[in-house]
Amino acid sequence: MRLLVVEDEEKVVRFVTLGLKAERFAVDETRDGRTGLAMALETPYDLLIIDLMLPELSGTELISRLRRHNSTVPIIVLTARDAVDDKVKNFEAGADDYLTKPFAFAELLVRIKALLRRGQTYHSNSVCIGGLEIDRMNHHVKRNGTTIKLTSKEYAILEYLAANPGRILSRTMIREHVWDQSFEGLTNIVDVYIRHLREKIDEPFHHKLIHTFRNAGYSLSEEDEN
Repeated sequence: MRLLVVEDEEKVVRFVTLGLKAERFAVDETRDGRTGLAMALETPYDLLIIDLMLPELSGTELISRLRRHNSTVPIIVLTARDAVDDKVKNFEAGADDYLTKPFAFAELLVRIKALLRRGQTYHSNSVCIGGLEIDRMNHHVKRNGTTIKLTSKEYAILEYLAANPGRILSRTMIREHVWDQSFEGLTNIVDVYIRHLREKIDEPFHHKLIHTFRNAGYSLSEEDEN
């Protein structure tokens, strides 16, 4: 799952981002509201975490504009403001939850999972393909009932492939989704992780799910490669 953090306090960004990545979320971040709005409209994020006191565009206005674009992405507001009027104003603007600074990461994580569980952006919190089962909420993976342990990056790539079954995803698409940057100097990083995934997901089993398309990318599918 991919989240966007729109927050201008460096310490808060680092605290939240590191915690979310440790929980196997893909995370993008930006420090101003205008860029946050552009990113949120361009990318189908699963959840947004937005501060209110942002440069360029306030968090409240960012939320309002997103809702005017008919965006239903779940939004958690992070702010030092705890007045009831502020909370009401932002809920009316379209926020789904409100967390007052300072906060414990464990509480933020619980609130994120609660919103994601509503299924506002996913048809299902689990994916099943050819005996492969992916629990998106708990980040558990099984194939034919056997638990498969993956690193955070391996899981992120597998979930991205599973969210797009049968679709060919280029190496660039995978790099930008999982590593949040192009990694132009490490052109084979995706190939390395796909090889690790195959060792765990495919090699112990007869039917292969991860397919390579020369000069195009990779796909996860029950169909055999042509």
